[in-house]
Amino acid sequence: MDRNFVKALLFAWDRPQFRSGLQHLIDLDEVTALLAALAVEGHDHEVELRAMQLLRSAMDTAEIRRATLLLVEADDVRQGLVDGITESLADRPGLARSIRSALDDPAVRVEIRAVLESAPVRAVIWQVTEDQFRGRRWALIRQAVVLLVRHRHARRLVWALKRHGVLRELRRRPDQQDLVA
Repeated sequence: MDRNFVKALLFAWDRPQFRSGLQHLIDLDEVTALLAALAVEGHDHEVELRAMQLLRSAMDTAEIRRATLLLVEADDVRQGLVDGITESLADRPGLARSIRSALDDPAVRVEIRAVLESAPVRAVIWQVTEDQFRGRRWALIRQAVVLLVRHRHARRLVWALKRHGVLRELRRRPDQQDLVA
């Protein structure tokens, strides 16, 4: 699991507004223990599997998914998340800027919501995630193509992320210098 992703999750979890918005829907202690285990260098593969199962369960539960999306709509919570992402991506400032730009765009947030509200799209996203987790690169590419071909909101989200430079920055190797200051 990507360490920057884990850092961003930890930052979000430390925000009182985020936890209070979800406390009646999930076991906060379990999530806290899981995030702490993920933050430890060299954590067990089983911890990552459990995290993926918990994340999938949360995204498949309409109340949790909607509560999370509503929290991201709140300016102060979103700014806190973006600040955490920026801090965790200190070695990739271009990626941090592009993510900030995308999350501040209401049109991108609308597409994220539409993508996550679609059960078939969520199923493909989870298949892609599982393929990446298991190192099945070709299956990952095939599933990503299926996602883009079959789902209009996925295409719109990809174009929106491209407009903000997220895709370009993701392709850039982390060891490349950020030439745009």
